[in-house]
Amino acid sequence: MFLEFHLLQSFPPANLNRDDTNNPKDALFGGVRRARISSQSFKRAIRTTPVFAETTKVAPAQRTRYLKRLLLPKLKEAGKDEEEAGKVLDKVIPALFSKLDKKHPERTAVLIYIGQKELDDLVEQILQRWEMLAGEEKAAEKEAKELSKSFVKQHKNIAGAPDIALFGRMLAEKPDLNIEAATQVAHALSTHRISMEMDFYTAVDDLSQDDETGAGMMGYTGYDSATFYRYLRLDWQQLKDNLGGDLEMARRTVEGFIRAMIEAVPSGKQNAFAAYTPPGLVLGVVREGSFAWSLVNAFEKPVRPKGGYMRPSVEALDRYWGRIAAVYGEDSIKAKAVLALEDDLPLEALKADLVPDLATFLKRMLEALPGGEA
Repeated sequence: MFLEFHLLQSFPPANLNRDDTNNPKDALFGGVRRARISSQSFKRAIRTTPVFAETTKVAPAQRTRYLKRLLLPKLKEAGKDEEEAGKVLDKVIPALFSKLDKKHPERTAVLIYIGQKELDDLVEQILQRWEMLAGEEKAAEKEAKELSKSFVKQHKNIAGAPDIALFGRMLAEKPDLNIEAATQVAHALSTHRISMEMDFYTAVDDLSQDDETGAGMMGYTGYDSATFYRYLRLDWQQLKDNLGGDLEMARRTVEGFIRAMIEAVPSGKQNAFAAYTPPGLVLGVVREGSFAWSLVNAFEKPVRPKGGYMRPSVEALDRYWGRIAAVYGEDSIKAKAVLALEDDLPLEALKADLVPDLATFLKRMLEALPGGEA
C-alpha cells in the first residue's frame, strides 16, 4: 500500500533553496527554465517542523558529526570522568559508526543520523561495559567491537525515530545500520517558466558621520517567485517494517508526515523574504499496488498566467488526472481526497473528492490504512 501526495504551492519573491552561487536553484523541464526547490530542503523542513514531533510524540533524530557532544553529557551524568569518557568514545564511535576526522578528532568523518532511543541504548551499553572499555588498550578495542555487534543486532532494520523511518539512513562504513527510506520526495518544480531576478541591497553604518558618504555595505541577492508542483510517495509497508511493526506509531508517523508536509517551508533567506504561504491545493491518494503516478507531466508544457499561476496550474493538474485515470484506471485506488484553499478552483475530474478542511482530509487518508478509524 502506498500514499501519494500532490501539492500546488505559490511562493512570493524568495530564495528558499540556494545553489553554490547563492542564487535560487533551478532546472530545465519541458525545454524551459523552472524554479526548483530540492527534495533535501523540503525533507529537512518536514522533519524539523514542530507539528511532526507533536504528532508522533517522538523527538526528531539528529544528524551530526559531533556525536561526542551528544554522548559525553550523558556519561558525565552517570558519574564518569569527562577525560576518561572521551577516550572510551574514541574507541566506541569508530567501531560502531565511522572513523574520526583526522584533522578534527572531536567529530566523525561523516554525518551520523541517530535517534534518541538509539542514543539512550548506546549509553546503557557503554555503561554496562565500562570497566573493559576504560581498561587496557587491546581489551578495550575488542570490547568496543563486541558492543558494536550487540548494538547492530538490537537495532538492525529498526529506525530509532519516525523521521529516520520515513527518510532512511545510509552509513557506508556500517551498512548493517542502514534503513531503507519509506518515503520518496521529488524536487519541487515551478509549473511555468521563470526568470531569476536580482535585488540590489545596501546597509547603513549607524555611526557614519555627515561627511562620510556611501553605504556601509552593498550586494546582490537572487530571488524568484513561482507556483510549485510537489510530489511525495510513502510506502506504508516499508514504514511499518522500519518501525518494527508498531502499527500505532506508523499511523502517527503518517499523520505527522501529512501535517508537516503541508506546514513545512524551507528556511533559506526567510529573514529577508518571509515567504510563508500554505499550499493552494493538496491531493492525497491511497493505493494498493506499486504503480506510482507523479503528475509532473501535467506541467511539461508550462502553464501561462490567467490572473496568476495557481488556477491554470490546478486546471492542468485536474485535466491530467482525468486523462491518466481514464487510460490506466483507478481500480488500485482505495481512497483519495482534495484539499483546496479556494472554493471555486477549476476542478472537474477531482471535484467529487473535495473535502472541506484538513481534519477531513486526514480522516480520509488514515481510515484507508490498516488499523481502523483515525
